[in-house]
Amino acid sequence: MTPFPALEGLRIGCVQYLNSRPLIHCLRSPSGNGSGGQEVYLAHPGTLAARLREGALDAALVPVFEVLRSPERYKVVRGVAIASEGPVYSVYVAHTEPLDRLEAVLADPASLTSVHLFQVLAAGSLRRSLPLLDPGAASRAVAPSQFQGRLLIGNQAIDFRLRNEPEGVRFWDLGEAWTAWTGLPFVYAVWVLRRELPRAEAVAQAFRQAAALGVAKVGDIAGGQHEYPPALALRYLTQNIRFGLGAAEEAGMERFSSELEQGGHVPRGRQCVEFV
Repeated sequence: MTPFPALEGLRIGCVQYLNSRPLIHCLRSPSGNGSGGQEVYLAHPGTLAARLREGALDAALVPVFEVLRSPERYKVVRGVAIASEGPVYSVYVAHTEPLDRLEAVLADPASLTSVHLFQVLAAGSLRRSLPLLDPGAASRAVAPSQFQGRLLIGNQAIDFRLRNEPEGVRFWDLGEAWTAWTGLPFVYAVWVLRRELPRAEAVAQAFRQAAALGVAKVGDIAGGQHEYPPALALRYLTQNIRFGLGAAEEAGMERFSSELEQGGHVPRGRQCVEFV
């Protein structure tokens, strides 16, 4: 039996990144990882958001942009998030030329939270408008030049950073830029429930309990993974990533929502995010 009865039978999705592992460490993925009895569907952020929106999942850890553009669809689990206050390390624009010389940025359009965070920061912090190009389309049209940056997130960003940091590539850390500009944490992903899901309060409490247990084992998680040096993984999970969703993080979400409205990225007049 699962140690979280409220989650039994639910279709749950989570991102595949290192930063999510403490939140699902006490659950079980289809590959058999974890110590609990609850299966978790693992996928990229955009896929999870689409499946939740289509009703193929009951709950998922999804990019915060999905909630902010359609808050009427969902309930957000209070108290748990993937967030940062200062450098996040794994969400950045890699570039070789100074930022003020960039002409465009290559970005995966499926990473909507990071794409919109970049657009908000480019307009508000850099006071520039930089075109975003799909990497595939860009490579077909013209070879990437020294005046193009590259927006990366998650494990791909960590991998790229480890390969290229000694080579003189610069990294504009978007978490660091957001906090420097606003004085607030930035929330990248939250546990989201379908609005019509029964027993939402019990489900939310189960996710909070699982997160607390997983975060307490972050040293074991960092030491047990094999993608990165354990010291790097531990530093990332304890110094770059925050797993709480408190008043400061909610204020950061509200500020991001406001900036999205002002930039025309989401409709005005949406209802408020409902926490549970």
